[in-house]
Amino acid sequence: MTLDSRPWEGRSVTEYQIQPNTRRCVVSGRELKPGERYFSVLLDEGGKFVRRDYGAEAWQGPPADAFSFWAGRVQAAGGRRRPPIDDDMLLECFGRLEGRTGPAGENFRFVLALLLMRRKRFKFEETRNEDGREVLCLRCVRTGTRHEVANPRLTDEEMAAVQEDVFQALGWE
Repeated sequence: MTLDSRPWEGRSVTEYQIQPNTRRCVVSGRELKPGERYFSVLLDEGGKFVRRDYGAEAWQGPPADAFSFWAGRVQAAGGRRRPPIDDDMLLECFGRLEGRTGPAGENFRFVLALLLMRRKRFKFEETRNEDGREVLCLRCVRTGTRHEVANPRLTDEEMAAVQEDVFQALGWE
């Protein structure tokens, strides 16, 4: 299923309230401990996003109807917060990766694009197929520049590894 066939199409991201990490595995009911790896899924249920958190041992991949999913680590209560994200640095890095070939650059650019959408710097417009690959068409809300990003179809493990690379580049690790 491509992104443009999702029921959320045309809605503003700001229309949704997404609850924070529940710190509890939806499958086992077990409390997730500080430092523990978890997976989160967003589902569109009746026009509202519903978040489900999974312990790593219960994760079997995202449900077929998942809007989005990601991996993270449970932060300790009162723990040190990550430094703020510099959106301009993200945009600069994203721009430098344009036109680069090879899996590492394409994967990194894809994750940056997702992060920039989450930060509301890029707006999703559509998807299209090009030579058998899904391509996301995004627009920079500040400049109006249109960007195209190939979806590399990362596995859960690959996505987690690229996220770690992005976080290291941001100084989060």
